[in-house]
Amino acid sequence: MLIPFCNPKVLTGPFPDTVVLQGPAGVGKTTLAKKLLLDWTEDNLTKTFKYAVYLSCKELNQMGPCTCAELISKDCPELQDAIPEVLTQSQDSLIIIDGFDELRFPPGALIRDICGDWKKQKPVPILLSSLLKRKMFPRATLLITTRPWALRELRLLVEQPLLIEMEGFLEVDRKEYFLKHFQDEDQALRAFDLMRSNAALFSMGSAPMVCWIVYTCLKLQMEKGEDPTPTCQTTTSLFLHFICSQFMPAPDGCPSHCLQAPVKALCLLAAEGVWTQISVFDGEDLKRLGVKESELGPFLDKNILQKSKDCEGCYSFIHLSVQQFFAAIFYVLGSEEEEDRESHSGNIGDVQKLLSKEERLKNPILTQVGYFLFGLSNEKRDRELETTFGCRVSREVKEELLRWKLKPDENKPFSVTGIKEVFYCLYESQEEEFVKDAMAHFKEMSLKLKNETDIVHASFCLKHCQNLQKISLKVEKGIFLENDTSLESGCQVERSQKDQRILPFWMDLCSMFGSNKNPIFLEINQSFLSDSSLENIATPCFYLCTVGSETQDLIFVFSSLNNILPASAYRDFCLAFSGQEILTHLTLQGSGQNDMFPLLCEVLRHPKCDLQYLRLGSCSATTQQWGDVFSVLEINQSLTCLNLTANELLDEGVKLLCTTLKHPRCYLQKLSLENCRLTEACCKDLSSALIINQKLTHLSLAKNELGDGGVRLLCEGLLYPDCKLQTLVLWNCGITDSGCSHLSKLLQQKSSLTHLDLGLNHIGITGLNFLCEALKEPVCNLKRLW
Repeated sequence: MLIPFCNPKVLTGPFPDTVVLQGPAGVGKTTLAKKLLLDWTEDNLTKTFKYAVYLSCKELNQMGPCTCAELISKDCPELQDAIPEVLTQSQDSLIIIDGFDELRFPPGALIRDICGDWKKQKPVPILLSSLLKRKMFPRATLLITTRPWALRELRLLVEQPLLIEMEGFLEVDRKEYFLKHFQDEDQALRAFDLMRSNAALFSMGSAPMVCWIVYTCLKLQMEKGEDPTPTCQTTTSLFLHFICSQFMPAPDGCPSHCLQAPVKALCLLAAEGVWTQISVFDGEDLKRLGVKESELGPFLDKNILQKSKDCEGCYSFIHLSVQQFFAAIFYVLGSEEEEDRESHSGNIGDVQKLLSKEERLKNPILTQVGYFLFGLSNEKRDRELETTFGCRVSREVKEELLRWKLKPDENKPFSVTGIKEVFYCLYESQEEEFVKDAMAHFKEMSLKLKNETDIVHASFCLKHCQNLQKISLKVEKGIFLENDTSLESGCQVERSQKDQRILPFWMDLCSMFGSNKNPIFLEINQSFLSDSSLENIATPCFYLCTVGSETQDLIFVFSSLNNILPASAYRDFCLAFSGQEILTHLTLQGSGQNDMFPLLCEVLRHPKCDLQYLRLGSCSATTQQWGDVFSVLEINQSLTCLNLTANELLDEGVKLLCTTLKHPRCYLQKLSLENCRLTEACCKDLSSALIINQKLTHLSLAKNELGDGGVRLLCEGLLYPDCKLQTLVLWNCGITDSGCSHLSKLLQQKSSLTHLDLGLNHIGITGLNFLCEALKEPVCNLKRLW
């Protein structure tokens, strides 16, 4: 396979001078680079390049200072005499720099002491940076392979590179891998589905070596007749089972003490490597860390560690993820091992540093180590490690994890991304008591559920969250497919399978509403639900009511519930909670909720209804529908706050509402009619209602064009001694100094008003003077004026 940028038949026009192949560990960057060199040696690319040089950074780390001529010709001595010709015809040269991320150099060394003299001896990193900065071989084509985390350093050295991302195995390749290696097709497909069910593990599977690890582990279990499902539940469990299965304990179950020293040495090597971003270890590294080559033998035999093919006397783990796993084990080794390791671990940070955001930004390799560390905070897994390697595992690391990672600062609550990472870490542990301790500190949170994995992690954690008081959920489109009419009819089977797979986890998540010992304020914003998912929210709440729980108040707020069929979502919600005393606060907002008005009336009419706060937003209901809701308020005795902000209620709707306000059994105390497109015409009805109603204490008419005439009519009702209104909001109502004159007269006659909001009205100096006159009067009860 030829890389297109090297083949003029594939890519027309000028070729890029610098190409960067970037991708995670093990996806084939080096293989592709060597294949390109092989194509050149087989004369496939000689028309494009006269010279080709391959430089492996793993090998270059072993070289001392040399000249550029020595560097270029190290694998081809005869080229050294041709260096002057190569330099003058550098446009005919291809230089491959493989594994830039493996290059060892002091901080800042690559951008200092750049050299343009090919005869001058310099440290290898300086020579490479000089090549990249084109101080030598200025017109050569450069191909560089690297992992993504090293791109920032590389960008300082190269100009206008063509970045090509290496994706490794695609989903179809991973499936094909299992079908090829498993003799039984059913086993192959089952193994593939199990890996796919774990998003993190499936992502790692882009590297063929990880596919091999999964295959090796699951095949062994299937051959023994064991259920492999729990093994793939978390990434930690898969890697632990893979490692431990390579070292089967003695039949009597006694730990293998002969592995204590080797595993300690390997963990030290792994931890040192992830902190210094090194994956190839030479003799000097082993000596510095006090690791004997003989100690590595058991892991070389089991293909966990391998000798480097490029560098004699060098070792590397079979994949970065295996190195990260052993680095995590380093932190859970007991105190007996700690004294030995501290003398050799100057570069290795402690648990606090490992989990710090700053360190992980500088060194992304640490992130997966942290996830594995949470996964190892599981007693069953600890015992498996102890049995396999004979090392005592420290339980103190759990306390460190709880102390740092999982206690939110009251002044700095977790962000949406922060809480998702916490959930992932806790899910990786699969330790219920540990999760309960961790979640005990959470009283409120905001969750954005984007995919199936988010629901799986959240459900595991939230069902152990006993002190939660407020939760905001946003469920994105594509999780629940039951009501998704945008899908083609042929997708029905896939839709059903996905819903059946995800609903049990959603049920676990919703069970929190029934088991939590605190009142819960639930907000669901801009979400795409389904009939079944909505039913699962209601079921635990219904259970609470039927078993007679009198100590718990469950508060629900639904805001902008945007389903594919939003009307059905609102309707089903009302059906589920009709007659339930646990619902005290409810917000329904969205243009598709009009069909649920009759059911809402049933909820309000029910003798067991305990709804105290109701907000209906952005409704396009008819006047008749509004009238039906208002008439029910003459029966309902629990509702004290009604918020109709941002509805096209109009003057006709207010007329019907005022009829209810005059009814002796209307218990409304707070009413908001903000931005309901009202005019002066409705103020006479409101005024007459204020004369009769003695329970209403708060009225907001903000953002309505009432004008001075409307204020005059309202003041007529407010003047009556039976009127008990205390707060009146007239913000942005088109009021001038004339309206202030009416309000001033009202306030000077011992009105019940204590709070008045006149913001964003053009009252001018004259209007202000009218109000000041009122404030001077002893009978004025006004305490706050906006």
